[in-house]
Amino acid sequence: MATNRRYLLLGLAGVAAAGLGAVAWHWQAGTPAPRVDYTLLDGKTYSSAQWGGRVMLVNFWATSCATCVKEMPEIIATHRKFQGKGFDTLAVAMQYDPPDYVAQFAQTRKLPFGVAIDNTGAIANAFGPVRMTPTTFLIDKQGRIVKQILGEPDFPALHQLIEKLIAA
Repeated sequence: MATNRRYLLLGLAGVAAAGLGAVAWHWQAGTPAPRVDYTLLDGKTYSSAQWGGRVMLVNFWATSCATCVKEMPEIIATHRKFQGKGFDTLAVAMQYDPPDYVAQFAQTRKLPFGVAIDNTGAIANAFGPVRMTPTTFLIDKQGRIVKQILGEPDFPALHQLIEKLIAA
């Protein structure tokens, strides 16, 4: 496993060195978040156009992703810490994640934020495309991407950034 991970990292470094990395993860701080429509597990439909005026944490995850499952209690804690202060969270389950697994995970973990299943892959494609989980985006009140995090976030640093964005 460690060997495979090293080759994956070396492969990604090689792609980035060749100038091809920007194809998969091209965005810059301040880029407007993509306009996407999504349906939550409760059947209600929303649009990213409704995020204006709030700081948004958009987390792409999967029930089969060990790091995603591990970080979810911290995502929940982050949501609870900042909810009611102009902050919200959206968890986007990847296209390949079975909907019944996602629904059961959300129910048993009592996820306190919206959970969308990206059935067609349209949300992940609009944000990148997102291929790796977890991938988290932090979006400011003006709807601009402030940060993209591949893998588990440094939650104390993330909380500091969220506090700044809420205060702005």
